[in-house]
Amino acid sequence: MVKITKVKRGSLAKELGIEVGDEIIALDNFPCVDELDYLYYMGMESFSLTLRDHRSGKQMTVEIEKDEDEDLGVEIEKTEKIRTCHNRCVFCFVDQMPCNMRESLYVKDDDYTMSFTCGNFVTLTNVSDEEIQRIVRLKLSPLYVSVHTMNPELRVKLMRNRFAGKIVSQIDTLAKGGISLHCQAVVVPGENDGEELKYTARALFKYYPTVRDLACVPTGLTRYRDGLYPIADIDGEYSRKLLKIVDELNEEFGVNFVLPADEYFVKAGLPVKETAFYGDFEQIENGVGLTSKFLSEVNQALRQESCALKTPKTSLLICGVSAAKTLAPIVEQCEKAITGLRVKLLPVVNTFFGETVTCTGLLTGRDIVSAVQNYTKNGNTYDEILLAGNTMKEFEDVFLCGMTLDEMKKTLGTNAIRVNRGGGFGLVEILCKENT
Repeated sequence: MVKITKVKRGSLAKELGIEVGDEIIALDNFPCVDELDYLYYMGMESFSLTLRDHRSGKQMTVEIEKDEDEDLGVEIEKTEKIRTCHNRCVFCFVDQMPCNMRESLYVKDDDYTMSFTCGNFVTLTNVSDEEIQRIVRLKLSPLYVSVHTMNPELRVKLMRNRFAGKIVSQIDTLAKGGISLHCQAVVVPGENDGEELKYTARALFKYYPTVRDLACVPTGLTRYRDGLYPIADIDGEYSRKLLKIVDELNEEFGVNFVLPADEYFVKAGLPVKETAFYGDFEQIENGVGLTSKFLSEVNQALRQESCALKTPKTSLLICGVSAAKTLAPIVEQCEKAITGLRVKLLPVVNTFFGETVTCTGLLTGRDIVSAVQNYTKNGNTYDEILLAGNTMKEFEDVFLCGMTLDEMKKTLGTNAIRVNRGGGFGLVEILCKENT
């Protein structure tokens, strides 16, 4: 049930005598669990509404007749509690986090409502059969599902949850119910790769295009793995083999259904796919196609806009170790297109999580400051520091280690700019700006 917190003047709810404090118990005799139920029925022209009167405690049911785009005229209490993960996955990144970081970093969310509203990946191991039916009934589509494998026994092993094997029936119900699904497999060497990966891809492709894709992402291994399940890091040879399997599967399917994370191309020493391979980049938040899109945007931006700086400047571009090779030619392009610009690339080794973590998004303020200080000790100079937006919280300039952007600026005594929008276009725009 959800509580009504506001009733608008002149609304249908006001005419029906609904008051603040009343509770919505059911809609069309289905339990009203949260605001998703309410929002779904607001798109309907007729339905029954069961309420509990906040004064008497009595229930009443009224029949609602309204225009399809007409609102009932109430505001309801928002659901704040997030459903958390019940798994103990052998590859869990949160289990590899150091102590004494901000509390939110240790929260393992596994909430299908957030998958629908925010694109978070969920495992569905904490979802009942009734809730699967609710997802279908409310058309909560698309969902992002961490499948990992369609082999029930192997999934139970990898996720260490006896309910994990239900994924086969869950995918079947959701897909047949018309719910679009974006799937991912965190690929553990020697476990769900090779023939097992082929099995999973083929089992999911049976539901294509309702199941829209399967992303393959490598395990993230930090230096905090003492006592955890042994997982081997991947190298160039392993990555080339995996990419070959991906190509073979996509050729078999006739569409680009299996999407490898960019990191595999970096490890393999191979160029990423062209942008057309990734379609609408629906798995870009998963590190799939991000590099290709960024390269394309930089090239477009440089074709559209070349400029000459009134005052020459040197920009220090911060990146993770894995991005350095990709960014090197971009740096050269920008310097050629923008007169008066010099760009220095500074790959930062991740000592916080360990050198096996090479992506830019997991760099900490502490490691960046240390790298910049070492850079200047060697006599190098710069006018501004450019930082990828994903090195900080989405809506706050705070790094994973707790350092703020302002603290970094104060420590380094220089201008540090967060490149937070526009991807490659945003980077070129900032490079074209005069130094202040």
